[in-house]
Amino acid sequence: MKTSLIPAAALLLCVASATAWAAPGTALRNEKLYSQPSSSAKVVGSVAKGASVNILAKQGGWLRVTSGKTTGWIRLLSVRAGAGGLGKAGVGDVVGAATTRSDPSRVVAVAGLRGLNDEDLKQAKFNADELARLDALNVTAAQARSFARQSGLVAVNVAELPKPQPEQSSSPWGNN
Repeated sequence: MKTSLIPAAALLLCVASATAWAAPGTALRNEKLYSQPSSSAKVVGSVAKGASVNILAKQGGWLRVTSGKTTGWIRLLSVRAGAGGLGKAGVGDVVGAATTRSDPSRVVAVAGLRGLNDEDLKQAKFNADELARLDALNVTAAQARSFARQSGLVAVNVAELPKPQPEQSSSPWGNN
């Protein structure tokens, strides 16, 4: 009888101490909490800008957090890891995130689309003027080699990308 209580007690101890393993964080904006790490999942609550959260887990671009009595998933870029609130982000935080001396409990996003959400991306349209602006920034291979030499870089040959092909009528994006 006593031996069957040991696993139950161990499980209870793990659950009770789970909040001790959580890393602190601060919400950077008003945001919804989802039941799963997906913006199409059920909304289980919300977090106000500046609210303290406990970061429990990370999965892709999502964090599992607790805020008050609510637990849910929030976008990684909507939370600043670490204690201190919104006003404490400074050069030290950026340097700490970029070095190996940073706090291992902090979650740092290296790449992402900041300021864009699913709705913005769904409404995106082809913009020929912007494409022309990008083409104007094109340099020749000789210009690239010269820049590399002047900057002390070693030039490396990289195959060119294939030329863009006309849009196929079966495109899932329609006639944008």
